This record gives sequence, structure tokens and C-alpha cells, in this order.
Amino acid sequence: MELIKDKLNLDVITSIFNAQKENQFTVANKSIKERKKKLLALKKAVEITYRNAIVEALHKDMRKPKAEVDLTEIYPVTSEIKHTLRHLNSWTDKERVGTPLAFFGSTSYIKYEPKGVCLIISPWNFPVNLTLAPLVSAIAAGNTVILKPSEMTPHISKVMKTMIASIFDENEVTLIEGAVQTSTGLLSLPFNHIFFTGSPAIGKVVMSAAAKHLTSVTLELGGKSPTIIDETANIKMAAKRIAVGKFANAGQVCIAPDYIYVHKSKEQELLEELKQVLISFYKDDANQSENYTCIVNEHHKKRILSIVKDSVEHGSVVFYGGNIAKKSNSIEPTILTNVKMKSRVMQEEIFGPILPVISYDKIDEVIDTVNDKEKPLALYVYSKKKKNVNYILNNTRAGGSCINNNAIHFYNNNLPFGGSNNSGIGKSHGFFGFQEFSNARGVLKQFMPGALDLLTPPYTGLKEKIINLTIKWL
Repeated sequence: MELIKDKLNLDVITSIFNAQKENQFTVANKSIKERKKKLLALKKAVEITYRNAIVEALHKDMRKPKAEVDLTEIYPVTSEIKHTLRHLNSWTDKERVGTPLAFFGSTSYIKYEPKGVCLIISPWNFPVNLTLAPLVSAIAAGNTVILKPSEMTPHISKVMKTMIASIFDENEVTLIEGAVQTSTGLLSLPFNHIFFTGSPAIGKVVMSAAAKHLTSVTLELGGKSPTIIDETANIKMAAKRIAVGKFANAGQVCIAPDYIYVHKSKEQELLEELKQVLISFYKDDANQSENYTCIVNEHHKKRILSIVKDSVEHGSVVFYGGNIAKKSNSIEPTILTNVKMKSRVMQEEIFGPILPVISYDKIDEVIDTVNDKEKPLALYVYSKKKKNVNYILNNTRAGGSCINNNAIHFYNNNLPFGGSNNSGIGKSHGFFGFQEFSNARGVLKQFMPGALDLLTPPYTGLKEKIINLTIKWL
């Protein structure tokens, strides 16, 4: 059998899977105090023990600035852990529910039980955040877990592998490195749940593999997340917030504003404000800035540049940026105007530092264009007019939304995070993440004889009368 990249073959992967399967009930039946202890150990590892190593590894992989690592990688994980620690007791309590009078003599409740052996496949753009935050939910629910991070960020994968091994036994949580062959091998196994973050195209592959075992899935995907700016919006504020949301991590963010629709009366003001904000962020050359992240590799750099080239060939104008670093995979923040719908920049998820800006006259034209595409992971609205905001929200569909901001809904652990259809299946964060890794087991307990005990064959006239009364009144 062909060896996979990290020298683990399918037999070894299967051995780890079987060990976790055998150990799943031991893990599941440990106390909530034990689960919290593991979460605290993970928090200490991320926040203190391995923090410098994480920063260094992400700089090697993508030239991520330390502050950006802290804000977008460290904080989401520690925040998720703290939120879970505060609420885990109530999440795992029996959830009492009502019982119809027809079932007199019984009580009912929901018991959240672990799904079992889980697989978390994470992407390269936020490798710590999108590997460990789902792990928090999986641990909270009492599962065993195999983690498979992206091979595109090898330095941080090595750090996380060491960190996970220092906290967990292999038969409880383990991290496996490797490329496509490793993922294929893992997806051939009958996991109880798969949590995948990545593109819709690969999401379909994951879902297809899961279907062979009737494995449940959470798919955190992506798409083209629109931003709509109406004639009442505060443009100065909008420009700064959009610039942060779009160009953090060099636009390699699934919930980044993918394109902007701005009312024609505000277009020029927005463009000038965006330009000034970007200069204030990165000075005259973002490619040389210590505050700006690189594109993950040469392949993705070429992909993004080909999108820009296609857009220009269709008549787009580069209003700002567009410069390319010669000695790195860095592409300057780029703003495009006069964008055509048929160009690739409006047909594909950009996943890079390219921002198309389109003016509009009537909001219904914008809504029609948005709804003509697949449902986005996020949709953002900038407006001072409540009526306009409600009209847009009521007549579009998206996984999540922000009003007068973008992307920060991801950080609120009280909100469900996830897409809809092409942009995702299932939700994560907080209780919603706990639910994804749990089975809501309905339990009815009979504690005394009930009326139904009387309604057994033979069905006499009296019994039929009681049944008819039950149908009519209960």
C-alpha cells in the first residue's frame, strides 16, 4: 500500500480510529469536571505554553503579524473555551420538556450525548482558530477526535501536533498530518461526525464520503459575501471597518466582504476613504509592511492574479493597489471599479485582497443580483435607515449578517455561526457547536401506570370511545 505523506498508511490511521472507537465510552462517561480540566489544559497551552511557537510558525507559513495572530487565532480559541467553561454544566444537564396529558404517568427529557468518534478537517487560512475551536466543542460534548489540518501550513501543523500530544492520549484526541491521501484515507472510515471547514467544492467531496457511512456532517464553507452600502451610510466608518474585514489575513477569510454594492451617490466618497484607510494601515507599500499577511503559496498567488487579469480584460479599472511583491507571495490590497458581472471576480469566491466596488441606483437591482447567486456565508449592510436594513434582510438569505460592521459576528459565541446550503450545513460556536457534536437523545420515563396501558387489544366499544376522546381533546 502506498505510504501517505506523513508516513502513516491507512492501516495506521485505522488503528488510531479503532483505538478511539474502543475508548469512546470511557471518554464519554468521564465527569464534566474532567472535560473542563481538559479544556483548561488546552487554554493554557494556546494562551501561554505554545503561544510564542504559534506566532513564530504562522509568521513562517504566511507572514502573519503577531497582533493578527492574537486577534484572529488565539483569542477565538480562548474565548470559545471560556464561554464553554461558563455554560457546560447547563448544556449537559437533562433538558426537561413537557409531556402530553395522553401520556399521563410519565416525564420526558432530552439528554445530550456524545456522537462518538469525530473527525475535524481544518483549512490553512486560520489553522489554529479553525482546528482548535471546533475541538473545544467536541471535547465539551464528550467525544474522541482526530484532527487533520491543512498541509499548506506545515509549520503551525507541527506545533499543534506537539501541543495536542502533550495534553491528550492518542486514543482520545490526536492530530494527523498529511496531504490529500491522508484526508482520503480518513474519509473512508465510519466516523460518527465530520466537521469540515473549506471550499464548497471539497465540501461536496466530504459529504459524499460521509454519505457512504450515513455520517453526520458540519460543513463550514464559503462563497461570495456581499456588502451593501446605502445612501444614508456613514462612509468614513464603513470604509475603515470594511478595510479591516477585507484585508486582514490578506483577504483569505471566508467571511470577508467579497464585493461591495454602494449607492451611486456615495461611490466616490467610499473609494477615496478606502484609499486613505489603506494608506494609514500599510503606508505606501503593503507588500513591505509588517502589518500585512502574505498569500499562502505561489499557486494561490497566481490564482488571484489571474482573477484580476480577467477582470481588467473585461473592462475593470484598478482604482488602487495591484502591486505584486517580487520576493514573496504578497499582493497589495487592490480595489476594482467598473466591474462586469460576467468576469471571474464576480463569479468566483475571491479569497484574496481584491475588492470589487459596484455602484447601484435601485436596491431591488442589488437584491436580485445577490439572490441570483448561491446563498452567501455572510451578508453585510451599512445604513442608518432601519427600513432599508429590514428590507434587505427580509429579501435576501445568508448564513449570518452584520449591520454597520462586518465579520465580527464570528466572535460572538452566543450567535450560531455557519452557512446555508452552498455556504455550509450546520452551525458552530458556543451551545450551537456543542449541539453539532452531540446527539439530542429523547427520553420518556414511565413512573406510574398510564391511560395507554388500558388501550390494548381487544379494542372494545369502550376503548374505541376513549381513543376517539383522546384524538378529539388531547
